Amino acid sequence: MGKQANSCQYIFSDVQQPDLPLIHGKDLSCVFEGNVTVTAVDRVNFGIEEGKITAIIGESGSGKSTLLKLIYGLLEPAEGEVRYRGWLVPTRKDKLIPGHDAMKLVSQGFDDLNLYAKVWDNVASQLSNTNLELKRTKTQETLERLRIDHLAQKRVADLSGGEKQRVAISRALINDPEVLLMDEPFNQVDAAFRDELQQDIQQIVADTGLTVILVSHDPAEVLAMADKLIVMKQSRIADAGDPHALYNWPHHPYTARLLAKSNILKAEQARLIGIETNHPIAILQEDIQVEANLNGEYLLKEIRFRGFYNELILGNDNITLHQIQFPKLELPKNTRIDIRINAYHIFESYSEE
Repeated sequence: MGKQANSCQYIFSDVQQPDLPLIHGKDLSCVFEGNVTVTAVDRVNFGIEEGKITAIIGESGSGKSTLLKLIYGLLEPAEGEVRYRGWLVPTRKDKLIPGHDAMKLVSQGFDDLNLYAKVWDNVASQLSNTNLELKRTKTQETLERLRIDHLAQKRVADLSGGEKQRVAISRALINDPEVLLMDEPFNQVDAAFRDELQQDIQQIVADTGLTVILVSHDPAEVLAMADKLIVMKQSRIADAGDPHALYNWPHHPYTARLLAKSNILKAEQARLIGIETNHPIAILQEDIQVEANLNGEYLLKEIRFRGFYNELILGNDNITLHQIQFPKLELPKNTRIDIRINAYHIFESYSEE
């Protein structure tokens, strides 16, 4: 990994704060002034562990990319602070070329790539010419690590979106940063190759101890690879934690919808299906079972083909539920059914929403 950096050379008055996570945000806000004032990040607090993959997820406009740029130092906080290894992250007001020295950012759109240069030259250009043999060796190793050494003599303009993404990541990694930040890294990667790229990134983290922070609007992209999720909603952090825990036991109904497309029911709706509670609940689609019954209280309203499973829309005049059906059953639309709930999650810290 690269040399550890602090902010002393940029922020002379800074004092290192001990016992913090690798990256620590405290009461962090970012406001964009204009005809309309927009609060993009609103008083968030977070900690990011070293050597882990952290995914920042949320709907479009929730503040994900802004938070990533605050972490890197591209944006100036309106309030609060970001610290790296206990030192303040310098911003535009502190250094001529913004961006923390120990971090590299892979932005959307491949803005940093020279599209008409060869892959080799795009990556090798990040190293000095003081040791040409080291430059050659390190470039070759980096291309091999990202599985693009066979593309070394191709122009970037002639590559697919997924191949360009691998070039951009190689370019960011060749100088051994301690933190790699990626903004929507899988947007232009075909679904067939997405898993392979995710596995490669996981292997690099395992081999080098690299810390990865990535932004995604699609939780399905990151559930399998992230060690921690930060869930953003309307400029604030709605939830944070282990992906498995947040999928099954989210703290916020928004998280349940975002991660699992869970059925969210108010207490009065829950009581209609026999669940006694005074709080909202979440029911995973896979935790619902149906059985045909000519006198059933519910109706199979719609069947949506999803490939290896069907999504069923169930309910009556008072309630509608979505169910994942696997294996598929031969139940026609408008069949009368009974519904059984195998498990549910109560949002005990929430009253009716």
